[in-house]
Order: sequence, then C-alpha cells, then structure tokens
Amino acid sequence: MRKVLSWWWLTALFTAFAAVLLVAPATAAADPAALAVAADQVEPSVVRLDTVVDYQHVMGTGTGFVIDGAGQVLTNHHVVQGADVITAVVGGRSFDADILGYDRGRDIAVLQLRGAGGLPVAALGDSTRIAIGDPVIAIGNARGSNSPLTREPGTITALGRTISAEDELTGAKTQMSGLFEIAAPVRSGDSGGPVINAAGQVIGVTTAATINFQTGPGGEGFAIPINEAMAIAGQIRSRTPSDTVHIGPPTLLGVGVSSAEQHSAFPGVLVHEVLRGGPAELAGLANGDVILTIDGTPIESAAGLTQVLDRHYPGDVIELTWVDRAGQHRTGKTTLGAGA
Repeated sequence: MRKVLSWWWLTALFTAFAAVLLVAPATAAADPAALAVAADQVEPSVVRLDTVVDYQHVMGTGTGFVIDGAGQVLTNHHVVQGADVITAVVGGRSFDADILGYDRGRDIAVLQLRGAGGLPVAALGDSTRIAIGDPVIAIGNARGSNSPLTREPGTITALGRTISAEDELTGAKTQMSGLFEIAAPVRSGDSGGPVINAAGQVIGVTTAATINFQTGPGGEGFAIPINEAMAIAGQIRSRTPSDTVHIGPPTLLGVGVSSAEQHSAFPGVLVHEVLRGGPAELAGLANGDVILTIDGTPIESAAGLTQVLDRHYPGDVIELTWVDRAGQHRTGKTTLGAGA
C-alpha cells in the first residue's frame, strides 16, 4: 500500500492509505463549458453549512445538497460533528438545521432544515457506472458562506480507495473504503458537497482531500459513491437504527477524551475535560480520570467510546467504571443527554 501525503477532514489532520490504486489512462478533459452547464444544473440545490461548537469554541463550514424538497440535506457527518448550532443557506434562504441521523464510520449525515419547503432537489446519478477518466466537477463552500461556491473541475483517477484517519484532538481512528478519487483541488469547506458528472448528476459526496486548505489549491480529493451515500440516507430517513446508523442527534456524556495508553497505566480513555452540569460530572467523573467501561463494555479508545455512545439515546441510563486521579477504581450511573 502507498502512503499519500496528509489529509484534512474539517479541523482534524489525517494520514491516508490506498487499498486499491488504479492508474488513470490519459483522457481528454471534458469541455469546460459542458461542466459549467452541469454545475449550473446542480448548484441551486447546494447547501452552505455553518456550524458552531460551543464546547470547543470552534466555528466551521461545510457543504451539503438537497435530497428532498421539504428540506432534507445530505452531508458528511464530520461537517456537523459536535455542532451545537447548524445554519444552512440554500438559494439565498437561511434555515436552522437539525440532525436527523448519521453513520459516523461512513461519514454520512442527513439534516432537516426547519421550516423549509419547495427546495430544488439535486439530480442523482448511478455511481456503479462511473469509470476512471470520467470528467467531474465538485461544488463546495471552501471560500465561506459569504463568497461564491467553489467549482473544482477534474477527472476520476482511481476507484476502490481506502483511507485511514486519526483525529489529532482525540486520537480516534477511523477507516473508510470504497471511495473514488478525483483529480480536483477540493479543500476544507467543500466537505459534504456534490461531485457531479458531465450530465449534471450527483455521483459522489466529497469527504477528504490530499491538501490542507491553508496551502492553497492543488492535490486530489476523495468521494463517497452516491449509491452508498443514499442507501445510508434512506436508512436514516426511514428512522431505522442499526449498529452503524444512529437516528437523531448524538447522545451527550459530556467529556473531552483521548486514548489513555499514552497517559496512564490503565487502558481506557483519559478525560481531559468534563462538561459542567453534564451527565459525566453528575456521575462523579473529573478531569484526569480514566474511563474503563460503559455497561461492562471495555472502552479502549476514543473511537470505542463514540461507538458505544452511538448505540444509546438520550434518556438511557448507563453504568460507568473509571479510575480516578488517585488511582482508585470507581463506579457510577448517569442518564445520557441530547448532544450535538
């Protein structure tokens, strides 16, 4: 496998690997005018997303697109992860948005825009029909919601790609497979936006890139095939939870954590910060504690913690075991809240 540069995924830095690398044949680029027409067809359905994370005092931008005229929007999970406020702008109209559900591992989320109706819906293509060398154009919000949408033309250069990523903030690791690669300079803020074919149909959802947006245009992007994205979206819209799909906003434990093996003699997750008045504080957790289990399930990493919490819903009562800063084993119960 070949290691390829570094990746952005909202505020986190990643390293990526290719599981299947297919070299693109020399192919003439599509007529720029034709791609511009294709983008014109889809752009009215593209949604600019702005987020605020109160806990970390972070603001973010991203992209989505309308999949239902009543205000349902498809985007990346990482675009809205942890957001306390989500604002969506489509066609010059601004809406507050709620998370209908998400698949964290596949990086897909569906939003509902409050009070929306009659919105233009993006035309969808068939991602099983894409091929290396196909011309595409990615639309996104890399310049921010007060600027024109970005349009990044390119070609499909590889299929069946796998990327592995590590969040610098928590140490949480994830892996995504089955992506296609595009030679188009997508950047932070383009996440969740549509990748469009020359017929003006969405064939993928931008999810990662080989550049950091601060270094300027260049590099390549990765997209989730639209057939897979819509299958997950359909499960969310039907409100059918599973081990991977969470319906509604995430549950709130109220801790900032990282994997503990580098910081503690105990396996688990190290608590860096406890949200005041949150479920974790009510259970008795404090900064510097190490969470060991939830309902008897060992918690060995930050990713493991989120996976367990994704299987729970607000109002669920959980039992925690942890080691406090004095090295004492402790247990406690708490009721999970609604988070973002």
